[in-house]
Amino acid sequence: VQLQASGGGLVQAGGSLRLSCAASMNITSIANMGWYRQPPGKQRELVATVTNLGDTNYADSVKGRFTISRDNDKNTVNLQMNSLKPEDTAVFYCWSRYLLWVSWGQGTLVTVSS
Repeated sequence: VQLQASGGGLVQAGGSLRLSCAASMNITSIANMGWYRQPPGKQRELVATVTNLGDTNYADSVKGRFTISRDNDKNTVNLQMNSLKPEDTAVFYCWSRYLLWVSWGQGTLVTVSS
């Protein structure tokens, strides 16, 4: 599966951004998709995932602020990020697990200024 992420940028604290990740195949066959992020100088961490049954999982740090969703018509997985904080600054990576294969998209930088 090839993944193409988009939507990063610079935003002020309290603002919103929407990330989108386009897959190269029908995502209804992809068991799990989601987003990870890597803050500057830190390890990559889970942000949110969503299964093809609609089950979601969020990191505690983003619960109530971020919403992950799938668009099966467009074969995308989206991450709506509200009430952004400076500590959300990171490179965000799209991720998928299809059968035995794990795929990563290229990173998209999100910078939240205080």
